[in-house]
Amino acid sequence: MKTYIKIVSCALLLAISSTSCKDFLDVPPTNANDADRAIQTANDAQIVINGIQRQMTNSAYYGRNFIVYGEAKGGDVTLFSQGRGLDALYTFNHNPQANNFAGFWTTIYNVIYQANNLLENIQKLETAGTTENFALAKSEAHTLRALAYFDLVRLYGKQFTDDKSAFGVPNIVKTLAYNETPLRATVEENYNQIVADLKAGEAGLPKTKRDGYLNYYANKALQARVYLSMAQYTEALAAAEDVINSGLYSLYSNAQWVNSWQTQFGSESLYELVIEQNQADLARASLGFYFMRRGHQTGALGNFLASTSFLNALRQDMSDVRWGVMARDESSASRLGSCYKYLGSTTFSGDKGSSNYTAVNIKVVRLSEVYLIAAEAALKLPTPDRVKAANYTQQIHRRSPNLPAVDATTVSEDLILSEKSKEFFQEGIRFFDMVRLNKPITFDDAFAGISVPTRETTIDRTFFKTILPISQDEINANPGIAAQQNPGY
Repeated sequence: MKTYIKIVSCALLLAISSTSCKDFLDVPPTNANDADRAIQTANDAQIVINGIQRQMTNSAYYGRNFIVYGEAKGGDVTLFSQGRGLDALYTFNHNPQANNFAGFWTTIYNVIYQANNLLENIQKLETAGTTENFALAKSEAHTLRALAYFDLVRLYGKQFTDDKSAFGVPNIVKTLAYNETPLRATVEENYNQIVADLKAGEAGLPKTKRDGYLNYYANKALQARVYLSMAQYTEALAAAEDVINSGLYSLYSNAQWVNSWQTQFGSESLYELVIEQNQADLARASLGFYFMRRGHQTGALGNFLASTSFLNALRQDMSDVRWGVMARDESSASRLGSCYKYLGSTTFSGDKGSSNYTAVNIKVVRLSEVYLIAAEAALKLPTPDRVKAANYTQQIHRRSPNLPAVDATTVSEDLILSEKSKEFFQEGIRFFDMVRLNKPITFDDAFAGISVPTRETTIDRTFFKTILPISQDEINANPGIAAQQNPGY
């Protein structure tokens, strides 16, 4: 069957001889196209963008595993039982030969490949004198490539603030011949490319809402996220405030927050990946099924539950609106450890009235994150702006209405991080924050008494398994990269 994503050459990605074509890609959306196919118009280019975004909803990327990765490793979730699926992420049980999650490498490089190919085809048309305006498509492609590289380098490379001279990932900004074998760039080189792409992307994006697509403010929000990871706090704050001060988006009120999960493209949503029924809907393999209570729907395994420490933090205020997406887990009739964000509600409403409640959009970046980025950046300026940091934090902290308001004397990095934990539970952010700030991560293995011989109960980013190994399949296809394997593997 013809698929709309072309696999990158074996020299770069996994040897595809063992990859079946009967997979997620075999149900092509009606408005997606190969970047390889000749494009002649701006509309053709936009169809390719649709295809790139569709690839991002793959189960190995935003459709499931990337978000699970960011939660399972961050200390806010635990297991009730091992062997239900993806628990190797929680136990850090991975090596180059097994449980290496090489699907991240393959899938994200497919996104990069498609963006590269689209940009090259547009450049050919522009060189030939086309009258078509490709500014929007080019800006989208640059921004999506930046996001893909940002995610990829955080999976396989050390934190920028830890060792930016360490190996990151191959920095590829052009299509490759079948026999090319690119080696890993440094983390700093990857980040330089990410920033360059985001800057190249911002100018051609409109400052109006584009449901299901990038706009200028989504790009700026991603810039804020990247600059925060680089500890460039002045730049992070400026990008975040560009979004906040635009007036185009608004935070949900406490009364709106729970029902926002039933809504596509809400007032806080800067960028969503669309999940349509029969097109990218993973159904029983979806995020919703992985996070709901075991047996609540046929096939639900209860893969990941909230940790005791997370629930204790939320219990500081039982009126916290974020309890509204939590429901009991299998451990007892009262422990609200199962999360239903990706089902629309605890009663399976979905997010659009779809007949399939698992077809829920993935919110890649929300305004509430931008507020907390601005808060942390303001706090860490060369001359800290504690008033601004407190004001931005309080806008999210008010979702716990019975807790004391944050002010300039109480705002802190730990408070901001705690607020992010509660606000973005099961959205794939927690682990990356913890390793970015080199915070100790303590796992709730005692909750169900599971044995985890592959890591200690408490780790930090010095533990070598906080970054993934380069898979043996990739090394076999690209032998030169063997000498660049991550330490410890």
